[in-house]
Amino acid sequence: MALPVAALSAGVHRLRTERRDAWWMLPLTVVVVLGSFAAYATWAALQNAHYYVEPYLSPLYSPCLAANCQHVTLPLVGAWWTLSPAMLVLGVPLGFRVTCYYYRKSYYRSFFLTPPACAVADAPRRYTGESRLPFLLQNAHRYFLYLSTLVVLFLWWDAFRAFWFPGGFGIGAGTLVLVANATLLSLYTFSCHSCRYLVAGRLESFHDAPLRQRLWRLTNWLNPRHPRFAWVSLFGVALSDLYVRLLAMGVIRDVRFI
Repeated sequence: MALPVAALSAGVHRLRTERRDAWWMLPLTVVVVLGSFAAYATWAALQNAHYYVEPYLSPLYSPCLAANCQHVTLPLVGAWWTLSPAMLVLGVPLGFRVTCYYYRKSYYRSFFLTPPACAVADAPRRYTGESRLPFLLQNAHRYFLYLSTLVVLFLWWDAFRAFWFPGGFGIGAGTLVLVANATLLSLYTFSCHSCRYLVAGRLESFHDAPLRQRLWRLTNWLNPRHPRFAWVSLFGVALSDLYVRLLAMGVIRDVRFI
């Protein structure tokens, strides 16, 4: 984490502004939070262990598609896959967040300093926008939305399975953790700008589409809260994986309510 923080600090001194407030705190916070999550998620995905303890499956490994999974969700990949099964699915939520309109604003300002804040000059560099690779891939956001919707459905399946223990139906702390995680990711996914457009973007009238009108009203309510869901769901994923990981390692014990 020292490198991006040091780069941001060095960049602050090169930026032109008359602002006297601590405008740099927000971009610095984004660098620390996003950088920490990226580091943790990468580390957890490479572990290839401690991601399943019956009946809980870490969201970083869901859906588990390889035959070498501790718990196979959907056996699409055979035994030839010897790497971590998380590597098969993490590209979808990563692509969805990286191309997300809100996250683009956040990391453009925080990591690239273009611009870092209102009334602060951009860091000096040649600006090409999103017209060249790799930023040209930002246009694939809607397709990542489709794939992320499938991942969210699998996460709800994992949350449903979290009610079924070896002895039968039950509710544990892990059950509530996975349900909360699926809920937060659903709110983040379906508050997306592309989802709002998908629901009713090409309609000229709601007269013959009452269902789509209700969905449009729902997405209109969710959409202004998209940044909030983006951050809270990010913490939800990390904490859910950490909870399952500590259970699998025997560091903590699951609390059973029923």
